[in-house]
Amino acid sequence: MAGFCIDQRRRFEGKVWAVVQPHSVEAVQKTVRYCYEQQIPLTPQGGNTSMCGGATPSDSVAGLGIIVSLSKLNRVREVNLADNCITVEAGRVLQQVQQDAAAVGRMFPLSLASEGSCQIGGNIACNAGGVNVVRYGPMRDLVMGLEVVLPNGDLLSHLSPLHKNTTGFDVKHALIGSEGTLGIITAATLKLFAPARTHVTAWVGVDSIDHAVALLELTQQHFAERLSSFELISDFALELSSQHTQLSQPLSAPWHVLLELTDSTDNTLLPEQLGECLLGAGFENAVLAESEQQREQLWSLRENISDAQRHLGASIKHDIAMPIRSVASFVHACAPVLQAAYPNAKIVVFGHLGDGSLHYNVFMPDVLSNDVYQYEAGMNALVYEQVFAVGGTVAAEHGIGQLKTKWMDKMRSGTELALMLAIKKQLDPNCLFNQGKVLPD
Repeated sequence: MAGFCIDQRRRFEGKVWAVVQPHSVEAVQKTVRYCYEQQIPLTPQGGNTSMCGGATPSDSVAGLGIIVSLSKLNRVREVNLADNCITVEAGRVLQQVQQDAAAVGRMFPLSLASEGSCQIGGNIACNAGGVNVVRYGPMRDLVMGLEVVLPNGDLLSHLSPLHKNTTGFDVKHALIGSEGTLGIITAATLKLFAPARTHVTAWVGVDSIDHAVALLELTQQHFAERLSSFELISDFALELSSQHTQLSQPLSAPWHVLLELTDSTDNTLLPEQLGECLLGAGFENAVLAESEQQREQLWSLRENISDAQRHLGASIKHDIAMPIRSVASFVHACAPVLQAAYPNAKIVVFGHLGDGSLHYNVFMPDVLSNDVYQYEAGMNALVYEQVFAVGGTVAAEHGIGQLKTKWMDKMRSGTELALMLAIKKQLDPNCLFNQGKVLPD
């Protein structure tokens, strides 16, 4: 059971007396009912790719609970092209769903680094984001219906692909992003889209984040919904990725933007239009991919930043978001504060500027192991103070898990927390589901 009990970053390790891998929804219900009757804590788990310990048993379980792994509940139930949707079970891997969509001439747009191992149930449970949020939104915007086993074993099933439904509260939105604290997602109906037939990918060097934001405004104005991705990369992050991938840096600049336009038609004018737009606005330090190979190389530089950091050792990661107009002021204010307290700290900044979320990772060069987490509380306090100052959040797309529960009262009002706790108490009165996660103690 060891692989189920420790997270991928080897930060959180729990103990349980059993791992259950149901093959059917009925088996999930029977397991949950038994746990409800016997007062057994339960940790739902998908691909176990959580960055915050959300799928790992917490210390509060103390070896008395079980893990319910959804990995074997992984079938495609239905493909419905009239409603442009697919219904899949929670254990289906994200990359498989992307392939399922492609097989019927459609696209499922959620795309993120762990797509080869993360599972749909987990993506929904933490409201995953990724590189296409600019155009398609996070997971919350891609879910049409849910099937969920509630903490008493009852089944809540609304998988019908209704495009409109105003009959009261939409319960699924309380479950999306709840990280397994309110129920076990067993299946979902997901939106599909026409595949992109035209990709125009550009790498643009800019002097500052303010210039990157100006570029975002420009491309949104000129290309509207065709703007699918807009990534910000610091020069240091690019240097690391270039060394790791052995790919040349496309250009030299203090900051870099990787943007992509897509069109569901064969739009041969789009590359020229983007080029003219960039030149006309003074963004001359730019490279447009002229082949699919060049496009893949540009994206490889972006997607390998996380792997490229590993030789720097363990990092203190900050998955943060804020209003886009505040990103520059946050970065300018935060780095001096951090480095005044930790002079040796190295900061790697990259992320999804198009939706205001950043990966703000801090390394201590003289501490390569998990011993670096001795600095985490102090660093978090400094970074999050700057995040809150610009109206941001400490959880953009990775969730809260057991890592960030103590920050919830800084992000949510007392009224909001009371409402969350009331919902939790109503659905899970014995607090058996995913103990120690999301909500403060």
